[in-house]
Amino acid sequence: MSASTVVAQRFPRITNGARGAVDRVERIGAQAQFYAKTVVSVGDAVTRYTSETIRLIAQMSLGTGALVMIGGTTAIVGFLTLSTGALVAVQGYNQFSQVGVEALVGFASAFFNVRVIAPLTAGVAMAATIGAGATAQIGAMRISEEIDALEVMGIRSVAYLASTRVAAGVVVVIPVYCVAVMASFFAARFGTTFFYRQSTGVYDHYFYTFLSTTDLLWSFVLALVMAVVIMLVHTFYGYTAAGGPAGVGEAVGRAVRTSLITASVVVLFVSLAIYGQTGHFNLAG
Repeated sequence: MSASTVVAQRFPRITNGARGAVDRVERIGAQAQFYAKTVVSVGDAVTRYTSETIRLIAQMSLGTGALVMIGGTTAIVGFLTLSTGALVAVQGYNQFSQVGVEALVGFASAFFNVRVIAPLTAGVAMAATIGAGATAQIGAMRISEEIDALEVMGIRSVAYLASTRVAAGVVVVIPVYCVAVMASFFAARFGTTFFYRQSTGVYDHYFYTFLSTTDLLWSFVLALVMAVVIMLVHTFYGYTAAGGPAGVGEAVGRAVRTSLITASVVVLFVSLAIYGQTGHFNLAG
């Protein structure tokens, strides 16, 4: 009897804990390897599988079939950011009016929508729509052995399934995020000027005073980073799905949870890297 067997029999809890730690490290390594291979294969995906990439761009942005009218990512992101922009108007006006500076609601819209609210809302919408859809599609192909068939036919499965979706997500996020930002701005302005009867001139003055072009550009960079991270996470869980249809559903749930946490972490650290601890903000004049 070997020493490892004796230790396993005498200390089962320690052995199980060590095995669990090793399994977690192996899973992290497998994910890192998949992410690196996916990013490296983006060039091949765009050049070799151009038609598939274009098809995914159309599917992600506007949806297919009946989803064109109600379920496209663009429509969902627009509705979500409309609601968050309206909340900025409601909460901003009520909070600022308590100290007599309700005119600064325009500042709140220009500052918080651009830096935090719109990027994070767009990330949540992307994870719940195109991300979950990608996991379900690739997972269904995995359990039906279609991915193995692609490999047999000489098609690079990672480039064809994962890299194309990452490239499509990066392309789609640009117009989708434009809709998100404009919807949040419109909802905040409409709610403040229509429901709370604030002068449009006062709102526009403070809004354009604190609206920074640099912040908008960095906001788009943040959205692009989130799109890449979300698509990488969801394609990995779909590619490694197992256990039949129930396993695909479990993979979708794990992918959504992981991508939501990852999107929040990305917003936190990228915002710290861009704006620092002070936020580059000065309220004067």
